[in-house]
Amino acid sequence: MSTKKIDFYFSFISLYTYIGYAAFEELVQKYDLEVTYKPIDLHAIFSVSGGLPVSKRPPQRQAYRLVEMQRWALSRNIPLVLQPKHHPSDPVIGHRMLIAALAKNLDVREFIQNSLKILWVDDLDIKDAKVMVDVANKSGLDGNLLLKESASPEIDIEIGRLTTEAVERQVFGTPFFFYRDEPFWGQDRLDLLETAIKSNRDPIPFGLVK
Repeated sequence: MSTKKIDFYFSFISLYTYIGYAAFEELVQKYDLEVTYKPIDLHAIFSVSGGLPVSKRPPQRQAYRLVEMQRWALSRNIPLVLQPKHHPSDPVIGHRMLIAALAKNLDVREFIQNSLKILWVDDLDIKDAKVMVDVANKSGLDGNLLLKESASPEIDIEIGRLTTEAVERQVFGTPFFFYRDEPFWGQDRLDLLETAIKSNRDPIPFGLVK
């Protein structure tokens, strides 16, 4: 059988990427999926797709979000800080370190998992380089080396390229998965993603409405 491949667009500041990440990795192991990890600038995605940062959403939507957060934390049996002290923040240091690790073909899954916990469990500031180095070290990587290597011009180019690619593929939020070019938005679509993988049905085409 051919390898099943997933393109996974996400951000380290994404609440629902954190909530669904462990469940997604269970699918990866269950179906031996080949995942391409693609960190993107979530606020840049919002700016071109009509999405709003939490603070700019209507109060009723903000209130309901807090209810949903608690429901999903209970459903997934995971810890969750409802209102992190450092949210919103800028995850670019961690994204750059991740790309540096991917360029070395390192196993980044634990680093991604621990980076997603920075805001939503540890209540720390994800734009603090020391925090990111500590998280990389805790994840079995050389944090100082990755931080140093992440300053290269090539990684700067890759950071922009991934977000541009996401825009071109019509990504509008995170987590966003593509399986055989069929899109699945949100951690609450993992069941539908699994069904598509198991059934081996034809993918549903995705394109702009004309």
